[in-house]
Amino acid sequence: MAAPIPIAIDGLSKTYPGAAAPAVDGVSLDVGAGALTALVGGSGSGKTTLLKCVNRLVRPDRGQVLIDGRPNDATDPAALRRGIGYVFQHIGLFPHLTVAENIAAVPRLLGWPKDEIAARVGELLDLVGLPDALAERAPAALSGGQQQRVGLARALAARPRVMLMDEPFGALDPITRDELGRAYRRLHDQLGLTTVMVTHDVQEAVLLADRIAVMAEGRLLAHDTPHALMTRPQAPAVAALMETPRRQAERVQALLRAEDGGHG
Repeated sequence: MAAPIPIAIDGLSKTYPGAAAPAVDGVSLDVGAGALTALVGGSGSGKTTLLKCVNRLVRPDRGQVLIDGRPNDATDPAALRRGIGYVFQHIGLFPHLTVAENIAAVPRLLGWPKDEIAARVGELLDLVGLPDALAERAPAALSGGQQQRVGLARALAARPRVMLMDEPFGALDPITRDELGRAYRRLHDQLGLTTVMVTHDVQEAVLLADRIAVMAEGRLLAHDTPHALMTRPQAPAVAALMETPRRQAERVQALLRAEDGGHG
């Protein structure tokens, strides 16, 4: 018997009170085991609402989400969220706790033994590339990139198989963003995770994701590999979005050619 799909979204719709149109409108989407799927689209396209429906931070009006074949509303919401890693742009580290205490938050709630928690904290600091010396520092003493690594370590602490990420690197400078994106992709592969990542940056999606889901006005317009979305004919809205990385690369090449010509 085949293993269930880690995340199966079936006919999901959500309209917020007072809104003129649905935030999510009849979306169905499967995320296969070990895949990193990026949700892309303009502001208000429904990406974050869809992501939050997966771990029940938002309850849909219609449709359902299955996690490993089980409806996500068949489990206590708190228990469901403890089994799903969640990383978001503004991190949300607890300012009154040390780095180690932040990472240990979920294992402590789950009742892990103290020695197992301590070992896990050390393991995760190494995994996300932070020195042990930072364990007893307050989050405010860290750089933005270091804080985001702590947030990632905290999300991984209870060994989830599913990770949800909402613009996780959006507040970082371009160099740190690129470095952390590549670091997460390595962790994703190393740990065998299934990840859904919301991003406004199409280039980031193309470079990191196995598959890209394009949304607009609450609807799913396309879901395919980066290569397929960039090379095969698509609906005009999808084609325009996926053309962005190519246009950016062509502009850089044109600038380099012009500079080289000027010094020739």
